[in-house]
Amino acid sequence: MSEAENNGVNAKSMTIIVTKGTLDWAYPPFILGTTAAAMGVDVTMFFTFYGLSLLKKKLDLAVSPLGNPAMKMPMMGMHMGMPNLVGMLPGVEAGATAMMKDMIKKKGVASIEELREAAVESDINIIACQMTMDLFEFKKEDMIEGVKLGGAATYMEQALKSHINLYI
Repeated sequence: MSEAENNGVNAKSMTIIVTKGTLDWAYPPFILGTTAAAMGVDVTMFFTFYGLSLLKKKLDLAVSPLGNPAMKMPMMGMHMGMPNLVGMLPGVEAGATAMMKDMIKKKGVASIEELREAAVESDINIIACQMTMDLFEFKKEDMIEGVKLGGAATYMEQALKSHINLYI
């Protein structure tokens, strides 16, 4: 048993690759990351491609029902699915986003902004992919405070020694 285990300290580590930037896909990495950090796990979150937009100072997140056949929303006392074809109609994404944001508020679920703040306060190692920053022409000043820049090698250094690696 290691010294950390003998002292009751959780010496585990976790990395999360965050690749999606919609409202519904923003929740899993932030909830898992902040929960793990609260449990004493050393967490690194690597934001790349569309997930990188979750680090922008100003968020404008939407929910896309298109290509999400499992999306069922509580309406009229039941859970109603939305046919994939309906997702292509004008205004459907805005409506689905408004419904989701309303449901999040009514249920008292933390906002993504609050979860991001909790991640920073929990000393989660937040890495913005430098290649994606360059590709999408983002600047570091576009991002929230506490973000580090790094590439695939930066992520791999953490992942190779990590106990848990998640791709979301």
